[in-house]
Amino acid sequence: VVESEWTRKGMEKKLNFGLINCENRYFTAEAFGFKVNASGTSMKKKQIWTLEQDQDSQVVFLRSHLGRYLEVPNTSCRFLLVMQSDGRWALQSEPYSCYFGGSAEYLSCFAQTIGESELWAMHLALHPQANLLSVSRKRYARLSTRDNKLCMDSNIPWGMDSLITLVYLDEKYSLKTCDNRFLSNDGKLVMEHRPNTSFTLELKSGKLAFKDCEGKFLSRTGPTGTLKSGRCSRPGKGELFDLEESHPQVSRQPTKDMCLFVKVTNDYAFVSTYQINPCMCLAGEDEQFMLKLINRPILVLRGENGFVSVTDQGFTEQHILFWAHFCVNFFFSYTDGNKPEDFFFEFVEYGRVAIKGQNSKYLRGDQGGTLMGDGLSVDASSLWEH
Repeated sequence: VVESEWTRKGMEKKLNFGLINCENRYFTAEAFGFKVNASGTSMKKKQIWTLEQDQDSQVVFLRSHLGRYLEVPNTSCRFLLVMQSDGRWALQSEPYSCYFGGSAEYLSCFAQTIGESELWAMHLALHPQANLLSVSRKRYARLSTRDNKLCMDSNIPWGMDSLITLVYLDEKYSLKTCDNRFLSNDGKLVMEHRPNTSFTLELKSGKLAFKDCEGKFLSRTGPTGTLKSGRCSRPGKGELFDLEESHPQVSRQPTKDMCLFVKVTNDYAFVSTYQINPCMCLAGEDEQFMLKLINRPILVLRGENGFVSVTDQGFTEQHILFWAHFCVNFFFSYTDGNKPEDFFFEFVEYGRVAIKGQNSKYLRGDQGGTLMGDGLSVDASSLWEH
């Protein structure tokens, strides 16, 4: 099996993920020779694949980070997904009905039946903090503090109540709310991770379904749209969801207790605290505001080499949660240390933040998996998805 330079046309449904084989190794696309293997120990750029699926077809295509498609040599890039009861996939060549699998450098598409070496677990590649959208109801999940439930009733995923953190463990996913509780299959929110808070992901028509430990699927139920497992053992439209990127949201507070106005000049547009002044072209004290990040009470930081975590193995696919507290114009960010430290957040790039310590240096991660606070400038090693 190789990567093909064949190109496709038309509209597709797309999903980014990593594939893990029975030896706990990631399917990898190498730039040299456009070869593939199953030797990756973590999910980085080379281990991320994009699934493309036409709207009206069960045929899927797997595209690598190099923009090339997985292909049975000189024949076809067309595959079918054969879902297993434990949530793993088998990839079947659509024209030849053979299955793709193997280990390390020895991958092929000759198997006539599905064995362990032909099964792949899906690990989503998106940042684990996301918004959950019901496909049938077109509503987003929201933590209802009144009902103490996760409800699918929000038109817009605004604020921290709409933030869902995905926890990936043992090839299953759990849904965690902004107050650090897990969703169980009966709709209750609990503090402990249990078997009934773990769900396997199934894919149908480019959408996701969450199957619980009893083989039932999460759905929107009742007048409040409570999210819990229903009676269905097969996912229908009511059991399908989209995961959307949770964009950072801020509230804006002027430095003075006055009304906000928009000031526009020929060259710049500022928001002013007191009046429209078309003669001023520079931002002064009256154009200064404090921005409060309102939908990240919990921070999950991912750098170019993986997530920040407490481990002796460096950056990994298992993340650690940081609680962020806003104070005047900086954040307190801490785990279980004896004393919290102040950090400044610099939003210097879309979707990524630079974090500066009180020593005026940036947090950075090295390739060995060590987190250090000695970065002199903002570069790839000191930018963090959040």
